[in-house]
Amino acid sequence: MSAIIYKGKSYHCQEGETVLACLNRKHADVPSSCQSGVCRTCMMRAVSGKPTPESQQGLEPGLVEKGYFLACVCRPTEDLEVVLSGDDVMSYIEARVVEKIQLSDEIVRVLLSPLVPFGYRPGQYVNIRRTDGTFRSYSLGSLPGEDTLDLHIRVVPGGEMSTWLANEVRVGSTISIEGPHGDCYYSESTQAERPLLLAGSGTGLCPLWGILRDALARGHGGPIRLFHGSYSRAGLYLVDELKALAEEHESFSYHPCVDAAGEGEDLMVGRVDQVVIEAIPDLQGWEVYLCGHPGMVEATWNAVRGAGANESDIHCDPFTPTPASTS
Repeated sequence: MSAIIYKGKSYHCQEGETVLACLNRKHADVPSSCQSGVCRTCMMRAVSGKPTPESQQGLEPGLVEKGYFLACVCRPTEDLEVVLSGDDVMSYIEARVVEKIQLSDEIVRVLLSPLVPFGYRPGQYVNIRRTDGTFRSYSLGSLPGEDTLDLHIRVVPGGEMSTWLANEVRVGSTISIEGPHGDCYYSESTQAERPLLLAGSGTGLCPLWGILRDALARGHGGPIRLFHGSYSRAGLYLVDELKALAEEHESFSYHPCVDAAGEGEDLMVGRVDQVVIEAIPDLQGWEVYLCGHPGMVEATWNAVRGAGANESDIHCDPFTPTPASTS
């Protein structure tokens, strides 16, 4: 069995047990959220010992070199001395809440102004930490040239973080953020005339909103098609803004879609993965961005691969849900 040394105490990790599961079993104070290697809330750094390659998959090379890893997927093969990422050089910064805007019945836009310079790419995400240690990850829909960070928060009934941000955090107060993380963003290496497919559900629109505007601002000349799906019309938002962008840019088209018929002739009907393939049956040569519910992302990933998109050209940001009692 491997030993996990954390905050001066040693814990024995059972066979096949992750670092996070081991520390949680011993009631050590380790923040976590998705527990599937997506949100990075449980990211730690190995002060001594080597984390498993699987636990560092998807991390930036600089983080891997410094020993950072994801505790929820790390099943250690040797003794590790670890610290939380927030306890070392990867500290959180403060950001002031500038404005809160109701985008729909269940989605609130929160605009933040970092108190120190903060670099990022539209479509990446940040971690927000409360004083009680609760962490959550939220994508960025803003552009670096704008004054604020744009977050779209789906308010989950009973959700600790989302209800706190929507109902308790006041304009003018400060919150702690850390990041940015993620590689689902528009790249300068993308050929300017290459077609782009953006597909998402729910607040998966937030990173796509940033990616879309970033591509347009950088002069992307190829066609850009954005599909935003929801169960019903009530779940759609930024509709007028996206329609305005489509009128302003001939290369861009916006396709809102709902699961059920009867919501209006201006909406496409069907799940996102179905609607995308019906509209674009051949995706060979397309650059693809998928954001939102993990089930939607997985289904659409399979669909676009089957339609000819190269795996290396598909960028994903699945929003792993958290149980309402702890979200």
